[in-house]
Amino acid sequence: MERKTLDSQVSISAEPALEAFAELSEQGVEVIVCNRPEHEAEDSVSFNELENAVTAAGMAFVAIPFSRGQMQPAHSEEFARLLSSGKKVHAFCRTGNRSCNLWAAARCLNGADRKALHQAATNAGFDITGVLVTY
Repeated sequence: MERKTLDSQVSISAEPALEAFAELSEQGVEVIVCNRPEHEAEDSVSFNELENAVTAAGMAFVAIPFSRGQMQPAHSEEFARLLSSGKKVHAFCRTGNRSCNLWAAARCLNGADRKALHQAATNAGFDITGVLVTY
């Protein structure tokens, strides 16, 4: 798994193998957020399997699923509330792109500097321009 750090609280990746959750926990992650819909692909692990693996590793599991291009304000607001807890979060989807965009939208809601968000996303290999225009 290629873990990309967006800020001191949030990292993202493509969907990790179930065995990777123990390593994320050892690295200080407290909450795992899944941003892909259940059964997005035929080989997708179920939310139940994900939650079992995540909780067995000592972390909390949260699903904020949405399809590509379907992120809504409610998704951003939910992620922003989660970030306000101060807990270390690792979010994932099929490629990491949706998770990065959700992070940017949530940070925009909380008044983060857009240039810093853009730079962090670019450094991670993602384009959040659409989010910065919208939020």
